[in-house]
Amino acid sequence: MEMEIDLSPKLSKKVYSGDGGAYYAWCPNELPMLRQGNIGAAKLALEKSGFALPQYSDSAKVAYVLQGNGVAGIILPEKEEKVLAIKKGDAIALPFGVTTWWYNKDDTKLAILFLGDTSKGHKSGSFTDFCLTGSNGIFTGFSTEFVSRAWDLDESTAKTLVGSQSGKGIVKLAAGTKMPEPKAEHYKGMALTSGGSGRVQVVGVDGKRVLETTVKAGNLFIVPRFFVVSKISDADGLDWFSIITTPNPIFTHLAGRTSVWKALSPQVLQASFNVGADVEQKFSSNRKAEEIFFPPPNSN
Repeated sequence: MEMEIDLSPKLSKKVYSGDGGAYYAWCPNELPMLRQGNIGAAKLALEKSGFALPQYSDSAKVAYVLQGNGVAGIILPEKEEKVLAIKKGDAIALPFGVTTWWYNKDDTKLAILFLGDTSKGHKSGSFTDFCLTGSNGIFTGFSTEFVSRAWDLDESTAKTLVGSQSGKGIVKLAAGTKMPEPKAEHYKGMALTSGGSGRVQVVGVDGKRVLETTVKAGNLFIVPRFFVVSKISDADGLDWFSIITTPNPIFTHLAGRTSVWKALSPQVLQASFNVGADVEQKFSSNRKAEEIFFPPPNSN
């Protein structure tokens, strides 16, 4: 008996929205071929001054500009920020591990279609995105202590970073906000704990802390792909052994010299966290030497 396949067109549904625009997605429950073909489809629509906060996804995508003109920020793991002018008809490949932000400075709406392979994603037929800032951002999930330790910040500054940006995914920037300008040159190319003990926090989708525990020698725990993990050792240190299940892993650090934050422009950081230049400067000026492992805080 031949299986009946529904190929009728479906409209996307709004996933979230703000003053700056909205994000839509096609549901695999309504369009089963998305799930069967491991294809994700979504659309971003930005109004004037709309800013889609920096985020990464569980799937490689292609972004196609359906309408309008705008600016895109693209950061490959441990690379500099590329700022591109985009217009209707442009297509941009977004590989695994890429962090992106989008901005519309024109009066005309900016609409971008995303299509990609979800075979390695969390949900077949749909994208799972991870915002870096905002009410559902990675920073929101970590405690103030972990943020302050990772970035060598005082508690007050850490609280300001975590709590100032109340928007979810998309915000509208104030009139006169200066964002980075496109550059012509950017168009070229596009665990098992084995010893010691310590504390672990894991943050996943929507900035939710999905694990907070103390680990000791012999403990085994699993970190899902694209989730973010941070560890603080106890006084006797912490040794661990980890196995990566993908044949071509990509590691991105969210703290330290090679983190994505170091690549983002000061204006983007200020707009993303909704903080002033003084707070952004404190955030950006630390952890310039350390790459992955950070020393204990100064007890003095």
